[in-house]
Amino acid sequence: MENTSGKAYIWGNRTILIMCYDISFTINVRQLSDYFPEMVFDDRITMDLDITAHMQGHAHARYPILFQPKDELLVHCKLMEWGIIPFYVTDKQKFARQRISMLNIRSEKILDDPKSYWHKIRNRRCLVPVTGFYEHRHIAGMKNKIPYLVQVREQPIFFLPGLYSVADIKNDAGETEKVWTYALITREAVENKVMQQIHNSGEDECRMPLLLPFELAKKWITGELNEAQYRAVLDYEMPANALNYHTVYTIRSNKERPDGKRKDEEYDWGEKVPAIKE
Repeated sequence: MENTSGKAYIWGNRTILIMCYDISFTINVRQLSDYFPEMVFDDRITMDLDITAHMQGHAHARYPILFQPKDELLVHCKLMEWGIIPFYVTDKQKFARQRISMLNIRSEKILDDPKSYWHKIRNRRCLVPVTGFYEHRHIAGMKNKIPYLVQVREQPIFFLPGLYSVADIKNDAGETEKVWTYALITREAVENKVMQQIHNSGEDECRMPLLLPFELAKKWITGELNEAQYRAVLDYEMPANALNYHTVYTIRSNKERPDGKRKDEEYDWGEKVPAIKE
């Protein structure tokens, strides 16, 4: 797996894809301005497309995240690391092991668990611009799970809601610098039969990213949300017939595909992989 944490590269005319721990990005950053015309870019956003066809959460790579700073009307785009570091942490290395559990946020925790960190930062809302996400499916008789790329129909770019945090971390020189981090929100696939069949095993079986139509995504970061409005966003479940999906080759490996194609392109695993029932 490529470790891209902390690196920045030129971002070309492609698009981004994502899931709980695996994402891919292949769009032109200028396209984000089509959705938020007056967006402010806080950083020079650059990416290497060969690397961003698959990025894995545990690498804590920096990623372009949209948010609206307090007391401002404009949406900002800023590079943040995937994997929350709480605001009270000052030593990044000592928190490294705990950080593994801070890549995703269970939607149920945000409003209903006052003791959780997610409840404390519930108003630090952000969006992750994507064109899809990866998830792995268990197939009886096969040693390894089969990866899928899942996308939203009629939304070439869509936005996954998350929360962000800012911590004052000491660097190698002993100086304090602000480190911006984010995590994605997931929910249970209750009615979505496609996601139930794809994410069909493991500790987080039948969970999926919180997928939103654009108007709800926009509401997530612009303006105030009362508790009822906030809960309505968290309770939204994207229907199965709104999704496109296809199998891809093994993504969590440096091994090149037999057909030489990029990691996000379709790969036929043959008759051993049964069709998804919609």
